[in-house]
Amino acid sequence: MPVDAVSRIVHLVFAAVWAGSVFYVAFVVLPLARDGAFNTTKPLEVLSSKLTMLSRVSAVVLLVTGGHLAGVLYSFDGEGGPSLFSSTNGQLVILMLVLWVALAALVEIGAKRFESGLNGKKLREPAQNALPMFRAAAVIGILLLIVGGLITTGFVHRL
Repeated sequence: MPVDAVSRIVHLVFAAVWAGSVFYVAFVVLPLARDGAFNTTKPLEVLSSKLTMLSRVSAVVLLVTGGHLAGVLYSFDGEGGPSLFSSTNGQLVILMLVLWVALAALVEIGAKRFESGLNGKKLREPAQNALPMFRAAAVIGILLLIVGGLITTGFVHRL
């Protein structure tokens, strides 16, 4: 049981930090870069590198902790607990997995677009090119947190 509690806590913390970081980059950092608030590419290169690392680590941690929780809380046939495929919460877990893959992909694509432009010592254009990817990723991050809240609270069972 303590492993399950630790898994939930670690899962939620990493999800929140990842989603929050992507949101901050999408709605604060990239608009500032696009509008010319930076004189050099160096801080943006560091930021992009750190965000990419955070994204990758978070993706792995969420895969491990989420996989553990899904294995403990759900079954494939409905005999050992709610079914992953036919229960509402199980379907939300599958939706969360799809959103998780989309978030990871969008952050990777956005970071590559941003970094490739920064390597050419440009500031505004790479920020503009990466902005749609990061904004989409931020929306998906928020959706992930909403779905996680629905699963955690069992809200859908009370409708």
